Amino acid sequence: MKFIRLFFLLAVVLLVNEVTAAAKSGRVNNASAKDTIIQLDPVRDKILLRGKSYAPAAKDTVPKKSAKDTIPKTSRDTLPKRVVNGNPSDTSQLTEKVVAKADSNFADREHKMTYYYGNARITYGEMELDAEYIRIDETKHLIFAKGRIDPRTNRYIGRPIAKMGKTEKPITSDSLIVDYVTKGAHVWNSATEQDGNYISGGQAKKLKGDEVAYADALFSTCDLPYPYTHFGIVITKGIAEKNRIISSLFYLEIQGVPLPIGLPFGFFPKPESRSSGFILPTPGEDFKLGFFLRNFGYYFAINDYIDATAQATYYAKGSYELGLMTRYTKLYKYNGSLNLNYGSHNYGLEGDPAQKDFNVQWSHSKNPSSHPGVTFSASVNAGTSSFYRNNPATTNYNLQQLTQNNLNSSVAFGRTWEGTPFNFTANIAHSQDLTRQTVTLELPSFAFNVATLSPFASKGKLEGTTEKWYQRITVGYSLVGTNRLTAIPESELFKGSTLQKRLQNGLQHQIPIGINLNVLKYFQFNSNFNYTDRWYFQTIRKRFARGSLTGLDSMATDTVPGFRRAGEYSMSAGISTKVYGTMTFKNSKIKKIRDVITPSISFNYRPDFSSLGYNYNQIAVSNASIPYPATVQRYSIYEQSVYGGPSGGRSAGLAFSIDNTIEAKVRAKSSDTSGKDRNVPILQGLSLNSFYNFAVDSFRLSQINLQGHTSVLNQKINISFGGVLDPYVVNVRDSITSNQVVRYARRFNRYTFQDGKMPFLTAFNLTMGANLNPAAFKRTDGNGRRPPGQPNTLANMTAEQANKLAQLNSDPNAYVDFNVPWNLNLNYSFNYNNDRINTVTSNTVQISGDVSLTPKWKVQFTSNYDIKTKRFSDATSFNIYRDLHCWDLAIGWIPFGFYKSYNVTLKVKAAVLQDLKLTKRKDYYNSNL
Repeated sequence: MKFIRLFFLLAVVLLVNEVTAAAKSGRVNNASAKDTIIQLDPVRDKILLRGKSYAPAAKDTVPKKSAKDTIPKTSRDTLPKRVVNGNPSDTSQLTEKVVAKADSNFADREHKMTYYYGNARITYGEMELDAEYIRIDETKHLIFAKGRIDPRTNRYIGRPIAKMGKTEKPITSDSLIVDYVTKGAHVWNSATEQDGNYISGGQAKKLKGDEVAYADALFSTCDLPYPYTHFGIVITKGIAEKNRIISSLFYLEIQGVPLPIGLPFGFFPKPESRSSGFILPTPGEDFKLGFFLRNFGYYFAINDYIDATAQATYYAKGSYELGLMTRYTKLYKYNGSLNLNYGSHNYGLEGDPAQKDFNVQWSHSKNPSSHPGVTFSASVNAGTSSFYRNNPATTNYNLQQLTQNNLNSSVAFGRTWEGTPFNFTANIAHSQDLTRQTVTLELPSFAFNVATLSPFASKGKLEGTTEKWYQRITVGYSLVGTNRLTAIPESELFKGSTLQKRLQNGLQHQIPIGINLNVLKYFQFNSNFNYTDRWYFQTIRKRFARGSLTGLDSMATDTVPGFRRAGEYSMSAGISTKVYGTMTFKNSKIKKIRDVITPSISFNYRPDFSSLGYNYNQIAVSNASIPYPATVQRYSIYEQSVYGGPSGGRSAGLAFSIDNTIEAKVRAKSSDTSGKDRNVPILQGLSLNSFYNFAVDSFRLSQINLQGHTSVLNQKINISFGGVLDPYVVNVRDSITSNQVVRYARRFNRYTFQDGKMPFLTAFNLTMGANLNPAAFKRTDGNGRRPPGQPNTLANMTAEQANKLAQLNSDPNAYVDFNVPWNLNLNYSFNYNNDRINTVTSNTVQISGDVSLTPKWKVQFTSNYDIKTKRFSDATSFNIYRDLHCWDLAIGWIPFGFYKSYNVTLKVKAAVLQDLKLTKRKDYYNSNL
């Protein structure tokens, strides 16, 4: 508890100081556009400069004899004169072309001085220099630059910004002196960036080559030269080379407060590219596993195309976790990543066997332009069912991953041939049920498709001619095949006999033939014939086997090898039209209401392929007298085949449906400058469908399905609903069996309307969803469409978008969006099911969103509430984020449930110091602490 209090006290101090400093730096926004890097004045912003008194900037060394110069007399320049052959150089000519511009300039020919005032810029060779004031001394071949104090704002503006070469980083300073011959320089209060790190303050001298000498400089991760919330290293003296900084005494500093942490000398890398190095661990304690060092390891910067990270976590009681993460890429070709994880945990008593888990993740994507017509992608996530439960830290305690019930993988290859209707795909897939601990594999599956063709269409249609009916006929073809292992227990997956006994394979051909015609101007006629043919290399036979002890028959299933095929076909013909109805209003905001009704009816036919005449079904007979004499069981020889067998039951009947949409046109408001009427949907869709089968002797009318959807409040709230109606009478009775009351339902071949009743509602569902944010309340266009760029609701997201959202949620500390002031997702779900015996209902509300309390504070939340049980779900979580400029503060809290936990993380943003972090986590393993 003491550590927690100290930690939060530190966080509060950082926040208070940051807010205070941020308020003081608010005046920075009015700085001159020229003042682009250093934004604080050493005199006026003394507090933000950590209270240090830096050495004053160099003063101008204009000779006293210059009557034109208004710069006050100062001491000599600090850089020595150039010496050639032991004597001072008398070179007076610039060796390269000087390009200069300024608001005004003055040339002192007597002393070979040139002065530039106001927005001055000089280019000399590869050197570029911008400043408020620049002086060139051709005698000493020196360039002096500095800014000035703006009398209106009392701010120091126009600081020099120097770039010594095309590949050099720009340096901003209070003032500087440059020897344009030797390229040496002396800089006061400089600021420069080096691969995500910023060196500022003190003095700097550019030595030979790439060497720079520093004194009293701050090595920080913040992109402000004088960061008001920062982690920094103060280097008293040091020399920076191209790839490193070597210093004498240095110490740490946070918020301008020196810490008693330092060394007499130090080495700081300045990599221009990725480099290998150690990854520091996160220490902590787990209630069950003991003290730990988490995620320590080594980063391998192999080359520009591949890198790897090896990490491990060790617990004091013997548990451990290992991980290897590799990323690879080839420009314009492909990119991907491979993650291998292994864990061994002992949550029981000492000496109990450890729980061993592993997980493999592979992601690969190919650039379509690298090989047109060929696609290849991979998304693999496989492992033991208990991996995420026993290794929650690998997911950053992400509830979406911790509570998932399935893992899915796919490795897909595709090929198309330009100018042809052919395409081919092959896929290796994996589906894992984490609850049942079973695995389904496709090793592999493939599909060859021919796009829909019009074989009788004329190649060149003459203008003014009509198309013959037979020219509208279309034909397609597809061939699919697979090798599948279905619902294999994890314990049997790698056994040699599993493949032999459980493998299912087969081929399926499909040929659809169709025609679409316009009939009598207002009707659309369509007819389809579908043929499916399945090929298998083994079938089954069932028989009754007599038990040697009990004398009873039990069903036995034998596998019979050999090629068998099963064909089936179906046909349909239907007609549909649209009926429009309009109601007009004269003196009303509503101009008119339009109702569109789309009725359709079709005749469908399919033979009964379960008839014994097709030889797809057979009968097994038992001659036992116990328990029942002459037991008979009918079965399909394809019931264990990968695509199953032909459908059973003869069907010859009418399918009918009615779709309905209602829309209103609202007059434009007087304040609307566009003057356009708005279309407002009242009912975006309402459909009712059923089927009447003439081929059966009872219950010919199937259940009636009802579905609808719409949106209200200018499409801010989406509503969808659906139901199932039973048109037949059902009688419910109670009976007593074994001294227990048993309720059963009996369905009669009698319509409910014959008894003066409506069809019985057996199922109903209602969902309402709203995604609210400032963009949702912006004015839509004339058709009620949302402005471009408005975010979609979760229900409208594609699989790719949802996957991307999951990636962002996996590390929310790196992807918090502070640009949206607030966002609220509300979803309501109601489900009702009644089989006349039992009634089951569910009534839940899901709420999630985020609020930016300030431009730097954000709160995120998500929860599910069950109205029926009056309980919140385990998915309830809260996250608080604070942008501390170069630090991130994140607080996560799961208040109850199996994953009850909280965590606090304070870490540096810059990539080079990402492993510098303070973390306090109390998870569901530690709930007793």
